[in-house]
Amino acid sequence: MSDGKAISTHETRQRIVHAGTELFRRSGYTGTGMKQIAEAAEAPFGSIYHFFPGGKAQLGEEVIRTSGAAYLGLITTLMAPYEDRVAATADAFAAAADTLAELDFADPCPIATVAMEVAGTNDTLRRATSEVFDSWIDHLAAYYAQGGMREPAARETASSVIALLEGAFMLGRAARSAEPVRAAGTAAAAIVRMALAAE
Repeated sequence: MSDGKAISTHETRQRIVHAGTELFRRSGYTGTGMKQIAEAAEAPFGSIYHFFPGGKAQLGEEVIRTSGAAYLGLITTLMAPYEDRVAATADAFAAAADTLAELDFADPCPIATVAMEVAGTNDTLRRATSEVFDSWIDHLAAYYAQGGMREPAARETASSVIALLEGAFMLGRAARSAEPVRAAGTAAAAIVRMALAAE
């Protein structure tokens, strides 16, 4: 295979994953067909099964894990510069509220969208979403611990913060308002402040 062909093949696969990510985020896993993904990726329909012989479930798992890693990178980028863990948390929620509004209240998180749909019907995808959420909680707990919070409070706090964010996205979508995310940010910052003060 030539270098040009390898690049083209890699780009096609990336376009398929990106299209799946966007469509799952907007329309959900069950509401998205493989033909839609191929059209959005501008890829031949058969190429999806070439890259993902396990079909939609395999593509769904790839989308979950790829998106999960990307969002973890975003969380790191947003919060790493802050010494103040309370301010970092508050500002991360403020940024999330702005993103929700900019996306016209489509869910910015494909992980949560898929998780709610498949938790009781597809154990492979359920496990993938659970592992992604765990990776976020682990990372955030380590960040809080580096700021002086002890275990198990750091992990409990991180879990609460992630739950607040994902729940706020759902309420914000339903209300078509960023206010639930801003309110959750206030609550999350307060939880972090109390956990730090308890040390």
